Amino acid sequence: MTMSETRPPRVMGPGHDTFWDHCNKGELQLQRCQDCGHRPWPVVEICEECGSEKLAFEPVSGRGKLASWCSFHQPYYGEAMPAPYDTIVVELEEGPYFVSNPHGFANADATGGMAVKVAFIACKDENGAYNLPVFERA
Repeated sequence: MTMSETRPPRVMGPGHDTFWDHCNKGELQLQRCQDCGHRPWPVVEICEECGSEKLAFEPVSGRGKLASWCSFHQPYYGEAMPAPYDTIVVELEEGPYFVSNPHGFANADATGGMAVKVAFIACKDENGAYNLPVFERA
């Protein structure tokens, strides 16, 4: 049995719930505008590029490259995310930048442009159990 990590509360609600449902199936799916093809992230109700409301979740590759990284030493989330912890920014192949955590490597081992791929880890928050997308070396 895999232990779940406790995390700060996720954003929930329309669109966000759909994102988390896909993550719980081990799928990284992001919205794509059906009119202009733009891939917004995080979840939006209206396309930032063309103003369309025709947004649909579609699978993405889960592959990308490391764009930035930092370590937080301030305990912003208390017990839910004790400091220090590493955070990364991944530029997905499909375009959006995705803020996440490294998995299987530390920020001390990070290099700009490093190829990464999505993985999912078991987590829980005040809304229950879920799979959190994190990124490991590709």
